[in-house]
Amino acid sequence: MNLVPGQVKRRYDASGRRQAAEANRQAILEAARELFTTRGYAATTVKDIAERAGVAVDTVYAVVGRKPALFLELVESALSGTDQAVPARRRDYVHAMRGEPDAGRKLEIYAGAIGDIHRRLAPLLRVAQTATHVEVVDIWQGIADRRAANMRELAQDLLGTGQLRPELGVDEIADIVWATNSPEFYCLLVEDRGWPPERFTAWLGDAWRRLLLA
Repeated sequence: MNLVPGQVKRRYDASGRRQAAEANRQAILEAARELFTTRGYAATTVKDIAERAGVAVDTVYAVVGRKPALFLELVESALSGTDQAVPARRRDYVHAMRGEPDAGRKLEIYAGAIGDIHRRLAPLLRVAQTATHVEVVDIWQGIADRRAANMRELAQDLLGTGQLRPELGVDEIADIVWATNSPEFYCLLVEDRGWPPERFTAWLGDAWRRLLLA
């Protein structure tokens, strides 16, 4: 393109389009969360989500994807506490735990993080429990498997303090924490038995101390 003398070529600024796309993404995820948790996964269509978010159906597919992708995005956001998926090793509480030399304090930090995570994740657990779709079952199983792998890393970190019961090995430590930090366990006590979330968090940290520390 030939410029007129003295004319400056303008650079294309895509920030406005990125902001609009992110706003659409947030509206879509909020709509999906609301509809999944009130109507259920099966009864919610992509068309319903698009209408609630105020966007076209094609926009839902382009920005996030099909229903399984929407559900996975919601689960990942609940786990990270942000609007994006964040690997466990990069989360703030994991950095805090790794920097803490005392095993009991590590467990307290983790119990607090679990309480926060499950406040966000519990409604999605109910969605998964009532959904018979294979894709939802697979997503939830994948999260459980990933959590189990992460617990082995946590067990190694705890053993490194030299403060755990000597008869406990990596597998048993990982399994104990994996079972008791599950969203299912949280819902049993907080939603089904009516425990305040703060009580659950305090109890969990104390229970881990009693079960694991020498």
